[in-house]
Amino acid sequence: MMKKLVSLADAIDRFSNGTGRIVSWLTLATVLIGSYNAIVRYLDKYTGLGLSSNTYIELQWYLFGIVFLLAGAYTLQRDAHVRVDVFYGRLGERGKAWIDLLGTVLFLIPFSVLVIMKSVPSVVNSWSVMEMSPDPGGLPRYPIRTIIPIAFILLIIQGTAVLIRSIATLTLKEDDPLPDTEDAG
Repeated sequence: MMKKLVSLADAIDRFSNGTGRIVSWLTLATVLIGSYNAIVRYLDKYTGLGLSSNTYIELQWYLFGIVFLLAGAYTLQRDAHVRVDVFYGRLGERGKAWIDLLGTVLFLIPFSVLVIMKSVPSVVNSWSVMEMSPDPGGLPRYPIRTIIPIAFILLIIQGTAVLIRSIATLTLKEDDPLPDTEDAG
């Protein structure tokens, strides 16, 4: 049973890793659009060509938001998030597994569920009115609002993999190795 669960955790890790790699390309797009915005702002100032647009400025911020939100599950999968627990690094595998398990059950999943529950009505309302930016030339807001619950669903899915691995670590005897796992990175 545990071997099948660890295989599920491996599949979730591969999914989060793939999602993270795709989202990472949006970072390049954000930098390119930000560079364009900076350059044309100065060109407009001295030439009056009018190359700058709220569309590009909002697109830059939307891409930044997408990267920030959708990279959360990837960051959790890579164990690259910031830890507040100053003792974690000094603990053994079982101690770390307890902290990961409790943190996921008590904080990550409840907070993610709360954000999903609070954001979905706003997303539905935004889609129902086809919400637009109030700025001239601004972008639609409903697609970017949709990213919020999607990002937290991805966090819950990756949190499930963290739970599985924590339980696997805690249920094994001291001398037993963890079931074979694939490196998703």
